[in-house]
Amino acid sequence: MKPILRFIFFSITVLILSNCARTGRPEGGPKDEDAPLFVTANPPYKTVNFDKKEIRLNFNEYIKLKDLNKQLIVSPPLKTPLFVSPQGSASKFLDLSILDTLKENSTYIINFGNAIEDNNEGNKLERFKYVFSTGSYIDSLTTSGEVKDAFLDAKLKNTNVLLYRIDSSFNDSIVFKTKPNYVTNTLDTTHFNLSNLKKGKYLMIALKENVNDYLFNPKEDKIGFYKDTITLPQDSIIENPILLFKELQPYRLRRGKEITKGKIEFGFEGEAENLKVEIISKTPKDFKSISKFEKDKDTLNYWYTPIEADSLNFIVTNNNFIDTVTVKLRKKKIDSLLLKSTVSNTLHLRDTFFIEGNNPITKIDTSKIVLTDKDTLAVSYSSFISKKENKIGLIFDKKPQEKYKLNVLPEAIFDIFEQKNDTLKYHFSTKEIEDYGRITIDIVNQTSENLIIELLEGKDKDKLVERTFVTESTQLRFNNLEPKTYYFRAIIDTNKNNKWDTGNYLLKSQPEKIIYFTEELELRANYYLDGNIFTIANLD
Repeated sequence: MKPILRFIFFSITVLILSNCARTGRPEGGPKDEDAPLFVTANPPYKTVNFDKKEIRLNFNEYIKLKDLNKQLIVSPPLKTPLFVSPQGSASKFLDLSILDTLKENSTYIINFGNAIEDNNEGNKLERFKYVFSTGSYIDSLTTSGEVKDAFLDAKLKNTNVLLYRIDSSFNDSIVFKTKPNYVTNTLDTTHFNLSNLKKGKYLMIALKENVNDYLFNPKEDKIGFYKDTITLPQDSIIENPILLFKELQPYRLRRGKEITKGKIEFGFEGEAENLKVEIISKTPKDFKSISKFEKDKDTLNYWYTPIEADSLNFIVTNNNFIDTVTVKLRKKKIDSLLLKSTVSNTLHLRDTFFIEGNNPITKIDTSKIVLTDKDTLAVSYSSFISKKENKIGLIFDKKPQEKYKLNVLPEAIFDIFEQKNDTLKYHFSTKEIEDYGRITIDIVNQTSENLIIELLEGKDKDKLVERTFVTESTQLRFNNLEPKTYYFRAIIDTNKNNKWDTGNYLLKSQPEKIIYFTEELELRANYYLDGNIFTIANLD
């Protein structure tokens, strides 16, 4: 064959082969919207007296696996995970290798969740499962229900629901150290369904886990439990949702750590109520100290006027605990005082003007703090130093649609280290009354319980706007609210301590109940949302 003919023949062959190798639908053809189908299995689906180590599942088209580690659940759980192949390429089959010893006379469910999808369009084969039994029959009982977060009005997806058989070996601590008899997962919903169960009595719990080992780790996991024993086949539907909560951990002090000269950080776990730090090392007469909790962290910060020492000794106490702590001192530099305003441009009529610092503020000289309006007229104000945070607040009669200027002259603000501010200047303004709205709500308390009524905002209903304590039916009015979407919730304060209390699994105590007002309140500017009725009646 001549060279030119050989080249033409080779080019045509490559073109034909490349066209034959293309996958997907022809140009202009209909989109494949059908999920792949399970065809056959070896051993067959619902095999009894199962004694194999290998399983092959066959499908009608090429499939691939997505998020298998998150989706795959084997019930009863295996000590050694199931091995599934292939995982990195498309195939018309899946091979499953069982590396564990199976329980006798047990029905097993290998649930792939939504992990199987077709190779081209990603159509999912939803909630596909393969079932077999090591006994002579397939268990067929079921139970179903719902899980909810006890505190937040949020859908907790991907939650494990576990069943433990109540027999002679059962005790309450089993959830900490033994895998359950059955397990399922809510996947992308809040509902669960447990199938192929044996007749009997069970403990049912729900776990929101960081690690899916089906063991309760109180430090990391949320837990919920059904208060009554599950009896099958009677309890095929769980009427009330299982409430998930994070247990309050036993108090434990972590070692103190010097952060900067004059500042020590005491970390802790558990309830910080009445936590106190007292220095027992010898100190001079002019020694000062201030301790404050760090916001949203399990940390107590302790500031003190520096002294010459290699270490300091402390007694740390709360209501039920006492310990001595030694902190070594090595830092050479004190944090310089840094001050900033919590208001950028607009001071809303409901808000307070704060100046916050990195160090505790101990003294202010109001003769060097001048507040004026747009006409440069002095505005009368009162000031205070926050006990909980490192900031000072200015209280004054805020006028709508007004411009303000705040001049803070040098040496007006002092921190614990006697550091002083330089000149500070802040400019801010207020809006018109018409830029805000009002919400009125009638609280109908048909219970004998104390209520904590909270006005919330934010996409996750997690930003507290205002909190009110209610003992009987009343009307609440919230003025000067920004145009946003708002929500209400009522905490049933059973023990009357003015806060929400979580639950405890071993004590079999459920968290205090929270009821959310069903309506979202979309507030517009210059608008009154009145006539809202929030009835708190059913505590079951």
